[in-house]
Amino acid sequence: MDRFSQLEAFVASATLGSFSAVARAEGVTPALIARRVDALEARLGVRLFVRSTRKLALTSEGHALFAQAQEILRSLQETETRIGQGSAKPVGLLRITAPAGFGRRHVAPLMPALCEQHPGLEVSLDLSDDFVDLANDRFDCAIRIGELSDSSLIGIRLAENQRVVVASPAYLKTHGVPKHPAELSAHQCLPLSARSGQTRGWLFQVDGQAVWHSIEGQMACSDGSVLHQWCLDGHGLAWRSLWEVSHDIATGRLISVLDQYRAAPNGIFALMPQRRLTPLRVKVLVEWLKYHYGQSGYFD
Repeated sequence: MDRFSQLEAFVASATLGSFSAVARAEGVTPALIARRVDALEARLGVRLFVRSTRKLALTSEGHALFAQAQEILRSLQETETRIGQGSAKPVGLLRITAPAGFGRRHVAPLMPALCEQHPGLEVSLDLSDDFVDLANDRFDCAIRIGELSDSSLIGIRLAENQRVVVASPAYLKTHGVPKHPAELSAHQCLPLSARSGQTRGWLFQVDGQAVWHSIEGQMACSDGSVLHQWCLDGHGLAWRSLWEVSHDIATGRLISVLDQYRAAPNGIFALMPQRRLTPLRVKVLVEWLKYHYGQSGYFD
């Protein structure tokens, strides 16, 4: 059995805590990972793990090997990268996940030209507003909007994201224009439903302070595009991103209100799993998105 694969299986098992977790990440069986670790232990003549039905724990010999093995694998990867950098081209499958609405408008349309420019690249784009575990679901990159809370991921800011409160002219003519966020309780509002996981309300800047206003409405939905359409149809006020509604505002289909209370912009990010070296295919994707999003008026 290959010594390198044995060492890789040992380091991954020590990092993730179980053979089954490593097997899921690599798309193989837990028995194969266990056999590789068994072979390494037999070759060294020591036990590297104390095994139980629930988890793996490193022995003292395992701890001693773990730090050295990480350095060996890291050094090998860096050497391969340096040697291949001069002629490297992005190749292989690039697995991306993005929010459904943003992905349809601002990720999917940019992929054909990316693939045309890099023929060795394949793209698999998953559009979903559900939570995605990058490591376990084996995604290379996630596009996310808003606050970053997971410190185990690498986040690269691609663009700014500004949210605004909007309504149709017909709605405002019938119900009036709110002058202060506190007046929203008297209006029909269109919030994201609890299933979306974004239940903190709408954020405003009031007297120099960021203030969350709890929002309730007769109609709520976990799909932002549905809220957008309900708003266009005159059913209430919605808190949407400019990348989604700027054209509607420019054409008069929607009107922004409470502009003097807009919260500071948050970010649109590319998130990647923590790695010593980011694959070239991911670097190319990030630079591609940053370039296009950075063009003047792109989101308009």
